[in-house]
Amino acid sequence: MLFVVPPLAGHVNPTVAVAAELTARGHQVAWTGPAAALTPLLPTGSRLYPAGDRDAAGGQELGGARWRDLRGIAALRFLWAEALIPLARAMLPGVHAAVEAFRPDILVTDQQALAGPVVARRHGLPWATSATTSAEVVRPFDDFPKVGEWVSRRIAALLAECGAPGGWDPRFSPHLVLIFSTPALIGDGGPERAAAHGQDGGPGGAGRYPPHYAFVGPAFGARPAGGDFPWRRLDPGRARVLVSLGTLNRAAGARFYPAVLRAADALADRAQLILAAPADLAGDIPPHMLHQEYVPQLQLLPHLDAVLCHGGHNTVCEALAYGLPLVVAPVRDDQPIVARQVAEAGAGVRVRFGRARADELHQALSAVLDDPAHRRAARRVQASFAAAGGAATAADRLEKLRPGPRPGPAAPGTAPTDNEKGP
Repeated sequence: MLFVVPPLAGHVNPTVAVAAELTARGHQVAWTGPAAALTPLLPTGSRLYPAGDRDAAGGQELGGARWRDLRGIAALRFLWAEALIPLARAMLPGVHAAVEAFRPDILVTDQQALAGPVVARRHGLPWATSATTSAEVVRPFDDFPKVGEWVSRRIAALLAECGAPGGWDPRFSPHLVLIFSTPALIGDGGPERAAAHGQDGGPGGAGRYPPHYAFVGPAFGARPAGGDFPWRRLDPGRARVLVSLGTLNRAAGARFYPAVLRAADALADRAQLILAAPADLAGDIPPHMLHQEYVPQLQLLPHLDAVLCHGGHNTVCEALAYGLPLVVAPVRDDQPIVARQVAEAGAGVRVRFGRARADELHQALSAVLDDPAHRRAARRVQASFAAAGGAATAADRLEKLRPGPRPGPAAPGTAPTDNEKGP
């Protein structure tokens, strides 16, 4: 199986876990995407076919100064127009070459790696969507239909440019959509979701989604070494709270981190905040806190009582997998949707990021630490994640896909339509 991924840690990490499970079952796996960015994210010795390294202004533009200052619809437009669409163009030749070289039976392609489905169709291969964020699954543009129409037009233009037929959405495989979450967090879809997909719906839960939507929960795999961590400095006499804005958004916290420090001062007698942030933005760290540029997040979570984060899907799901309530300060992109899911599930509190105040953060942290309802809700989601099965369930569903013809060298007639152009 060939995993087609963008150069984003949160989108790669779940595929590492699924690939390890598939490898243990005797399958061969490989990845394709921008190699310079993916190499440090993948296990040593992984088979990686480069795609998009040249002209990769796409995904690697995320995190730059221009993107960092955008919010709301402006950030969303940037994501599609300046990142995902250019990334798809840049990756197309490499993904096509990877399919010819590796000859996979099935492609597993990230929702934001649009080159994958285009190449899969060209070769007549079945493909599964890897939905590493649940935002697209819950119809994010219902409240902003014009934005949704704009995104659809951009995707349609990309397909036309590639010579692919219209009338299909590369974000959603018709064969299998792996969703690394559960309805306990994102909601059961409701009758509107079922009607939109021509389904009768079920008695609740995932039954309201199409049957090829597989809610597998988070999938945890090997991670690169996170460096040293001062484990002995964790205070057993106080609640412990991780503060993280993730990988891409950490540089956007210049105004946020000072508010965190003031809130930490107000909680110092009862809570130890562990701040993962750039040293030049973190400020003067008081002795009652811990500060690291990066932390070994998965190893740290079992030692925590709560998490304050940006609403990144991976961080949220990892925290909930350990039954930890959250304070969520969404920055951009899918994060407001994920923050709303956390709040509606009762597993945490949403706060502002752009105009964060110390008193607001103090109140929110006190709420998730003191109100047992938040922890009970987080544990309900945790139970749903455990029942979903994670990487093992994802591998089960992938094994049930009917393999396509083994690709050979590029030749006329391999595409499902006559008008699809080569890369």
